[in-house]
Amino acid sequence: MSNSLSLKSLWFMGGLLAAAGTATWLDGATIRLADPLAGRVDFQEPLYALADHRPLTYKEQQAAQIAWDFIEKNTQPETGWVNSVAWFPSSTLWDQGSYLMALVSADVLDIIDDAEFDDRATLFLESLARIELIDGVLPNKVYNTQTLQMTDYADTPTPDGIGWSALDIARLLLSLRILERHAPHLGPQIRQTLVSWDLDAVAVEGELVGTSLRNGELVALQEGRIGYEQYGARAAAMWGLDVSMALSSRRVLGWRTINGADVPVDLRSAARYQTINPTSSEPYVLMGLEMGFDAESRALAEQVLAAQEARFDASGHMTIVSEDHLDDAPHFAYASVFSNARNWAVVDADGGQHPDMRTQSTKASFGWDALFDTPFTNHSVARVSGLGRSGIGWYAGIYEKTGARNKALALNTNAVILTALHYRVHGPLWNIHGSD
Repeated sequence: MSNSLSLKSLWFMGGLLAAAGTATWLDGATIRLADPLAGRVDFQEPLYALADHRPLTYKEQQAAQIAWDFIEKNTQPETGWVNSVAWFPSSTLWDQGSYLMALVSADVLDIIDDAEFDDRATLFLESLARIELIDGVLPNKVYNTQTLQMTDYADTPTPDGIGWSALDIARLLLSLRILERHAPHLGPQIRQTLVSWDLDAVAVEGELVGTSLRNGELVALQEGRIGYEQYGARAAAMWGLDVSMALSSRRVLGWRTINGADVPVDLRSAARYQTINPTSSEPYVLMGLEMGFDAESRALAEQVLAAQEARFDASGHMTIVSEDHLDDAPHFAYASVFSNARNWAVVDADGGQHPDMRTQSTKASFGWDALFDTPFTNHSVARVSGLGRSGIGWYAGIYEKTGARNKALALNTNAVILTALHYRVHGPLWNIHGSD
C-alpha cells in the first residue's frame, strides 16, 4: 500500500448435513442444522408486519435531498459514473448498481426532474458500453470513474483486470432491469450493451461464479454466502440465467441461537472455504427494498432483525449491523450478527476481526425502518438522524464503542437511503410503473 494514497482511497480499498435438532462444530461454533426450514421459522406467523406505505414527512424529504447531494457532488461529468466514496474516482459495479437505483428513486420522489434523470441515465449507459471487459467476457471488479480504465482497489490501472464479481454484476443487472422498467425507452440501449457480455459465465451449474487474479491467472470461484448469494441469484434470474442452486439458502442453511433469536447462518465454514461468511443486514434489507421479499427471505430477514433488537434490549447498545465503509482502518468491514465462528463479529474481507469497529449502520437503519416501521427501528433512525450533512451526504454510521461518528461518505450509504425512502412511499423498486 502506497503511503501517498489518500484517506478516501483507503476507505475504498477496504471494500470489498444432518437432521434437524442435531449439532455440528463449524469454525469452533455450535450450529444446529435445519431440514431445511422445518421447525425454525413460521411462514404463517411473521414476527413483524410490513410497514404501510405513506407520503414522506418533511424531515424525510430533507433526508432524501441530502442523500442526493452526495451523488451530485461525486458524479463524474465525463462519464456519468459516481465515486464509491467521496472524492476518490473509483467504483465497483455493485456501487454503480446502487447509483442507478438511487437515480430511479430520486426521479420517482421528484428530487430531480425527468430531463435530468434521462440525461444521467443516457450518459451512464453510454459509458457502460465503452468499458473494457476481462478477456472480452465480463466487466472487471473496479473501474476509474473518470477514465473508465480497469483498475485494482488502489485505483492503479490494470490492463488485464483483477477478475469479475458475480455478485457485483448481478446487482448491476438488477438495477438495469429496474431502470428499463421505469424508463422503457432505455431498454434498447441497455440490451445493446449487454449483448456483448457473456452473462452465462457468472452462472455455472446453477451457482454464481466469479473470478480472481491469482499468480497472474484468473481462477473461477463459487461466490456468495447466505443472504448475499440469494440476493444475487434473484437478480441474475431476472435475465434468464440458471442460478437454480443459489436461489434458496436451504442447502447451506443452519441456525444459531444468538441473544435468544434463531439466526440463519451459512454451513460453509470460513475456515474450510477460505472466505468470510457473514450473516448481516445488507442482503436482506436490499432484497426487501428492491425486489420485495419472498417467503424465505422475509422469514430469515425477520430473524436477523430480531437478534439485533434482542441485543439492544439486553445491552442497551443500538445494534444495526451491516457492511460499511469506515473512516479508519480497515476502512471497510462486515459488521455481522454472526461471522467466522463468532457472534456479532466485525470482519474485513480477509477475515480479520475488528470488534472495536462495530457501528450502527445509517443505511441499514433507514432500510429496516422503511420495511417494518417498529419502535426499535424508529429509534434506530432517530439516533442517526444527525449524520446527514446538506450539500455533502450522509455519514456511514456511529461507532458502538466510542459513540463517535463514522464519517466515511459512501455512495452505497446514500443510495440505499434513497431507495429506502422510495420504499416508504411506493414499495419495492421492482414494482415500479414505467414513466413512458
